[in-house]
Amino acid sequence: MPDYLAPGVYLEETSFRSKSIEGVSTSTTGFAGPTCKGPTSGTPELLTSFGDFESIYGGYENLKFNSGEAINYIANAVKNYFDNGGSRLYVARVATDRAEPGAEAYKAPLATLGAIEDVSIIAAPGYSSFAMNTRQGIQNALIAHAERNGAYRIAVLDTPRAQTPAAALRIKSRIDSSYAALYYPWVLASNPLVQPGNRNIAQEILLPPSGFVCGIYARTDKTRGVWSPPANETLHGMLRLETDIGLADQNLLNRNGVNCLRFFPGRGNLLWGARTTSSDLEWKYVNTRRYLIYLEHSIERSTQWAVFENNGPKLWASVRESVSSFLYREWVSGALPGASADEAFFVRCDRTTMTQGDLDNGRLVCLIGISALKPAEFIVFKIGHNTADTDV
Repeated sequence: MPDYLAPGVYLEETSFRSKSIEGVSTSTTGFAGPTCKGPTSGTPELLTSFGDFESIYGGYENLKFNSGEAINYIANAVKNYFDNGGSRLYVARVATDRAEPGAEAYKAPLATLGAIEDVSIIAAPGYSSFAMNTRQGIQNALIAHAERNGAYRIAVLDTPRAQTPAAALRIKSRIDSSYAALYYPWVLASNPLVQPGNRNIAQEILLPPSGFVCGIYARTDKTRGVWSPPANETLHGMLRLETDIGLADQNLLNRNGVNCLRFFPGRGNLLWGARTTSSDLEWKYVNTRRYLIYLEHSIERSTQWAVFENNGPKLWASVRESVSSFLYREWVSGALPGASADEAFFVRCDRTTMTQGDLDNGRLVCLIGISALKPAEFIVFKIGHNTADTDV
C-alpha cells in the first residue's frame, strides 16, 4: 500500500485475477490417550520424533491404575507411527487420576485435536483394550469427531485383541461411516521395557494396529500421493501378527470393510486392505474419502479471499478459474483419471448453481465434480461461502 502524504485524488490499479489454490497437508496425525506425564489442557506441541514425545509425555513405562499396571499404548503407537513413515504428530493426553479412563475422559482431548486444522488422521491407540461399553463410547466419539462438518479428517479404528475373523466382522457390522476405517488383527512387537536377565518382564507385547497404520498413511501420502490406497505396504517395527489371516478369511473380511494385516512368505508383514467402514459403494475406499477430504479442504481454505467480495459474474469467473487451475494440476499429476481434463473434472459457478435466495443472503455456491474411480463417473460436492455478513 503506497503512502499518501498530500491531499488529493489517487488512482491505484488492482488485479481481480484468480488466486492460486494450494494443497493442504494430508498426513498430520492426532492421537488421544493416556500417557505417563504431560499437559492435559491447552494446544499440544507438534511432535516430529519419538524423542519429542519422550521429553513431553514420558517414555514407554507402564501406566499405573488403581486396578494395576497397563501397557503404555500411546507411547508404543507413537514409536510405531514414526517407524512407519509418519513425521507430524499431535498427542492429546487423556487425564486418568489413576483410574482407567472412561469414554467421557476422551471428549476434551478430542476437542483439543479438533481445533488443530492441519490434523487429517485421528486415532486413539489402545482404546479397544478397554471394557466393551468404554471402547464403544470412545469409538463412537472418534467417528463423530471425524464426521463433523469442516473436520476434514478420517478416524483409524482398531478391533479389540484376541478376536477371531468372525468376531471382527461382528464388530464391523456395528460401524457404518465413510470417515472411518477398521483394522485387524493386533501386532506382536518386542517389549521396549525388557531388561537383560529379568524374566519377570514379558519379552513381547501385543499392540493395536492403528499406530502402524497411521504411519503408513503418511508414508503413502509422501511416496505415492493421498489419492493412492494405503495398502500393500510393509509394516516396520513388529515381530508377527496375533492372528494369521488366510485367503478365504481375507476375502470375507475385506469385502465387508475390515482391513487386514497379513503375513506373506518372502514379503513379510503387509497392510492388506484400504476400505472405509461405509456401506455406500461410492465411499468404500479409504483413498477416495481421503482424496475428497484433501480437495475440499484445499479449496475451502484457499478461496477464503472470496468472502465479502461482490457476489457477481466477476467473482464467479475468478472462483471458477482458481478451482479449475487447481484441479487441472491434480489431473496432470495423475491424481484424477480421465483421458482429458473434461473427463476428469468440471467446475460450475454461475446463476445455475445459485438461487436468488442464495444471492439475497450472500451465499456463493460452486459446484465441483471429479472423476474418482472411472472416467465419466463423478462424485459431486458443493463448496459454499457466505459473501456477506449474515446469520442466514
